[in-house]
Amino acid sequence: MTRRLRVLHVGKFYPPHRGGMESHVQTLARELSAEVDVEVLVSNDGRQTVRETLDGMPVTRIGTLASFASASVNPGMARAIRQAAADVVHFHHPNPTGVLSYLASGRRGPLVVTYHSDIIRQRVLGAAFAPVLHRFLRGAHAILASSPDYAASSPVLRRHAERVRVIPFGIDAASFERADAEEVAEIRARYGPRLVVAAGRLVYYKGFDYLVRAMGAVDGRLVILGDGPLRRALQALAEELGVGQRVTLAGAVPELAPWYHAADVFALPAVARSEAFGLVQLEAMAAGTPVVNTRLDSGVPFVSRDGETGITVPPADADALAAALRRLLNDAALRRRLGDAARERVRREFSLEGMVADTLAVYREAATPVMDVSRNPSR
Repeated sequence: MTRRLRVLHVGKFYPPHRGGMESHVQTLARELSAEVDVEVLVSNDGRQTVRETLDGMPVTRIGTLASFASASVNPGMARAIRQAAADVVHFHHPNPTGVLSYLASGRRGPLVVTYHSDIIRQRVLGAAFAPVLHRFLRGAHAILASSPDYAASSPVLRRHAERVRVIPFGIDAASFERADAEEVAEIRARYGPRLVVAAGRLVYYKGFDYLVRAMGAVDGRLVILGDGPLRRALQALAEELGVGQRVTLAGAVPELAPWYHAADVFALPAVARSEAFGLVQLEAMAAGTPVVNTRLDSGVPFVSRDGETGITVPPADADALAAALRRLLNDAALRRRLGDAARERVRREFSLEGMVADTLAVYREAATPVMDVSRNPSR
């Protein structure tokens, strides 16, 4: 009897810590656990190392000694990687201190890397770290990119093109195709009609300041879901522009699906390549809601296509955002057509099943020599 493959996921954090990478790691690990033995290794917010079982999987949160340039310093991470009984390590980057821990661990087994994003903002540190990153990536069996656009536009990935595989992120579309009708009606009664919804951490690269500015020329309401360091600045901007009564910063909400269904339009006004994909686009699309996004050289316009599932505008352009929002809010037939196409695109191109199957195939390919030896110890 062939034993199950053992896979260690190494990430930055894990839910309930919020973030796109964290959500992806949780979803992928949970779905993979039906086929392989999965363990998760991440940083803890505090100094203590915490071990727990979530969704039937062991999750270890290594204590954080300090934080440097938004990266956790975890003295116990290298040893935890070294001691893990894994056939394959699946590493999620960007995670510079995690890369250092992996290299320090001395591990030599199969390595798969999901490359979520280039290091964008810390350019000086990114340049200094580049030789280490390239050494790390040269040791990977495969580097997974979430879109062909990001694979082609990333200067890092272009140097390792022979190892890059494109596996788009997938979601459980069914969980967003339906929503509680009473919740949807309550949101519409409170904020609609002509409701624009956006969701994400309130940080610079999301471009929410341009969306707030756009609302000065849009007859409608905007609700931004999520929290972050720019909350006060965004609220002050809305008041300064005279749109405070039509812009609501709602904070984090327990379920996003009702908001996607209540919205007439979903907006992702990102302004930097740090927004590498935009999972929230998929969620809104699965709900049948058209998307206004931005023409970044990342995976954002790959997810929702201009003229097919929404409207794509130049980044950092409040006037263009406003024009796109007005066009969709004023044309119900266009919203229905784009929304129907959006729902179908998610089902066809971004299924959870497809993402899991393609990832499993990479694991099995990477681990073949290891598994062959385990089955035939005399080799």
